[in-house]
Amino acid sequence: MAEEKKIKTALISVFHKDGLDELLKKLADEGVRFLSTGGTQKFIEQQGYECQKVEDVTTYPSILGGRVKTLHPKVFGGILARRDNEGDRQQMAQYEIPEIDLVVVDLYPFEQTVASGASAEDIIEKIDIGGISLIRAGAKNFKDVVIIPSKAEYAELCRIISAQGACTTLEQRRHFAERAFAVSSHYDAAIHSWFAK
Repeated sequence: MAEEKKIKTALISVFHKDGLDELLKKLADEGVRFLSTGGTQKFIEQQGYECQKVEDVTTYPSILGGRVKTLHPKVFGGILARRDNEGDRQQMAQYEIPEIDLVVVDLYPFEQTVASGASAEDIIEKIDIGGISLIRAGAKNFKDVVIIPSKAEYAELCRIISAQGACTTLEQRRHFAERAFAVSSHYDAAIHSWFAK
């Protein structure tokens, strides 16, 4: 069925690692390959799985004290490319952009940082840029991509994989996209509230 998509490559970049081990096992058992950054990449390898560094794909290191890790056309092109669009496919080939079928990401703990009484400088550093951009990109292209915007969605994806293997329906991907925009809108509202004070 045309609307069913197989997950072959997953980009995983999370602040909170709890619960990730079960999801990694499910994905690895289905032959999904992993792409990641920094601490998440180390965590994935510690679980015994191979994991390609995002910087090996982009040829850029993590820069500006970690402020810029995933913000690169090879990453966002891999998420946003329309798989049924010939022009997009040609550009992916031309620029060696890998298809990314699953994005697992969460956001820096902005609200918790504010609640802890942290300094304004520390709070500013907890405004997530790469993560929120990955969430929006994955959700926008739900026709081709599964977006998991927080650990709250791990169990649901695990259930789907148990029942269907590493394949998702359009309806399932659309549901995850809806959750993703709920996460991003809540996050932006919290940031706006802090600035408004």
